[in-house]
Amino acid sequence: MPDVRLASPQGKWILLTTVLGSSMAMLDSTVVNVALPRIGEDLDADLAALQWTVNAYMLTLAGLILLGGSLGDRYGRRRIFVIGVVWFAAASLLCGLAPNAGVLVAARALQGVGGALLTPGSLALIQASFHPDDRGRAVGLWSGFGGIGAAVGPFVGGWLVDGPGWRWVFLLNVPLALLCAPIAVRHVPESGGGGKHGRFDVLGAVLGALSLALVTYALIEAQEGGLVVALTAVAGVAAGVAFVVVEKRRPDPMMPPDIFASRQFTAVNLVTLCVYAALGGFFFLAALQLQVVSGYSALGAGTALLPTTALMLLFSARSGALADRIGPRIPLTVGPLLCAAGMLLMLRVGPDASYVADVLPAVLVLGFGLVTLVAPLTATVLASVDVSRAGLASGINNAAARAAGLIAVAALPLLTGMGQEAYRSPNAFDEAFDQAMALCAGLLVAGAVLAFATVRRLPPDCTRPECRTHGGVMAPPLEGVRSGGRLEVDGGDAGGR
Repeated sequence: MPDVRLASPQGKWILLTTVLGSSMAMLDSTVVNVALPRIGEDLDADLAALQWTVNAYMLTLAGLILLGGSLGDRYGRRRIFVIGVVWFAAASLLCGLAPNAGVLVAARALQGVGGALLTPGSLALIQASFHPDDRGRAVGLWSGFGGIGAAVGPFVGGWLVDGPGWRWVFLLNVPLALLCAPIAVRHVPESGGGGKHGRFDVLGAVLGALSLALVTYALIEAQEGGLVVALTAVAGVAAGVAFVVVEKRRPDPMMPPDIFASRQFTAVNLVTLCVYAALGGFFFLAALQLQVVSGYSALGAGTALLPTTALMLLFSARSGALADRIGPRIPLTVGPLLCAAGMLLMLRVGPDASYVADVLPAVLVLGFGLVTLVAPLTATVLASVDVSRAGLASGINNAAARAAGLIAVAALPLLTGMGQEAYRSPNAFDEAFDQAMALCAGLLVAGAVLAFATVRRLPPDCTRPECRTHGGVMAPPLEGVRSGGRLEVDGGDAGGR
């Protein structure tokens, strides 16, 4: 049984290292968007290269995050966490030194691999290390400090871009890792690595990531047309079908198909796809819109979007408590509708937009929408499956959200006719941005309708989220699985635990 007390020196070191580790991955999911115009200018990159700068990271993170949790189960959570931190830092250094867009994209993909190793381990280490009496408070502090990091990230990123330069957005991870990894090795007890383990579902992970990569490539390059793009699209769909077939036949699948036998679990994941596709497209394009069209600095653009995360940090726990009382159906319907209204308000953000009159109202409405829906979404996911599969269900939901954002970033420029040089032309970008916001609002309305039609009140004895405070805007929080009175976060059946 874990026995570290939160008030002890070791407990404080554990909390510090897990906050540092999770913050590194969370920051890079949002901060890079603010730096995109400067990256494009410095590396002479077209819009496709900027899309890949975002998507290469999301691709490997979404494709491998379930496998990362199961690696910790087999080889030790601290070991995999430290490897992830070091890997992430090395890839960040390569990003910061990248001489061209191709190297940057490759390094971002490597960053995503590191993120997939360290992200599941952060919360798992807390829940495997602290005494049960202190674990709830430790999780609360971890999620709260992580939310603060997510809130200040775009501000810090904008300051770095306007000051030392965009490369420091990546290079900043190196000193954080140099602080985090030694503390973890010295002060964090090892957990996991024992018991019987089946075979890793490497084939499933490869097919899933390959399908996402091929479909993403086809969407980004579709404006160029040609046989290669068409063949890539077909190959992506074929890899997706092969993934489903492999998961059905394997005795130890990464994503067991029978988990989708729960209609509510399936429905909530469809809602997740709608919501996080819209959010992924929004945060990719909004940072560009504010700088390219409205004339904001990188710092101004980063600061402009900060209220969204701040609202989630302040009110997500209260939103979860409200959903416990009234059920998730209303929050999961109203939340996406509020987010849709926020995106439609962004249509007012054009040349020389006023922050107070034009940007702030949209960001506040969007933030309140996220506050309303994220905590009930996580609770519904956990409640829709057996308690022993809660960790797996949360991991699938988190991966689905990231995959949805990935596809949206690839597809929106194609659907709005945004050319490869559009981000260099304020008029062209502004017109395409308005179309994209309308499409994102439509996705959110579809998610609200689906939630209203399918989500039902949760049973009183269902699994509840431990992470009550959440500041991430790119994916719902990872949660744990309760087994025999012990709570842990892992890959569930991923990799054949």
